[in-house]
Amino acid sequence: MTAVLLACGINPEKSILFQQSQVSEHTQLSWILTCLVRLPRLQHLHQWKAKTATQKHGGTAGLLTYPVLQAADILLYKSTHVPVGEDQVQHMELVQDLAQGFNKKYGEFFPVPKSILTSMKKVKSLRDPSAKMSKSDPDKLATVRITDSAEEIVRKFRKAVTDFTSEVTYEPARRPGVSNLVAIHAAVTRLPVEEALRRGAGMDTARYKLLVADAVIEKFAPIKREIEKLKMDRGHLEKVLQVGSAKAKELAHPVCQDVKKLVGFL
Repeated sequence: MTAVLLACGINPEKSILFQQSQVSEHTQLSWILTCLVRLPRLQHLHQWKAKTATQKHGGTAGLLTYPVLQAADILLYKSTHVPVGEDQVQHMELVQDLAQGFNKKYGEFFPVPKSILTSMKKVKSLRDPSAKMSKSDPDKLATVRITDSAEEIVRKFRKAVTDFTSEVTYEPARRPGVSNLVAIHAAVTRLPVEEALRRGAGMDTARYKLLVADAVIEKFAPIKREIEKLKMDRGHLEKVLQVGSAKAKELAHPVCQDVKKLVGFL
């Protein structure tokens, strides 16, 4: 994952890359925040309900409280703005509620962070355009990964769910499958949706799928090359994480100590 982030353009000189498990303050703050949130608040989160619906014996406590750990990840660094996908907006509302609840109980301490949404708010599954594209989807054809081969990408787009109308249009409510293809095409080429549609004019959806696949392959190709290059230098990757963990710890420790003092742990 470190190689992927670096290959995508994250600059470790300007950003901090680290392993969360190496900064214990994340779980310490998560426990404190968990004590401030009521059980029904977590049970009403959409992702909890969606994931437990697919699990035979329901979800685990770890899955239920994971959004609180996400909140700790954000609040620990007193973040003010957080880039998120549309599917994470509800979790960000929980972060905001936790910040406000903590401030009300213990005095103004945490900024209340705001969500930043990009133009591509959510990438939908290739197999179920009503759901988001997810790396944990059991259907391997549903999700395109940066590390996929060109052949795999073409196969996944060939199998993408559309409908029985061959024309390429952008109508998310009526034609979610083909509209998802148009949105992906626009995103990877950085074109307006209207221009993506123009490039697909006169094509049926079968041909358009290949056009989108080619655009994705072209977008991912330089990133994949850089990933392979970075993976050859494991020492560099470990050094980036080591330095990043030290920087994160330096920022996180005093905030966590202040929180402990406020709640009476110290």
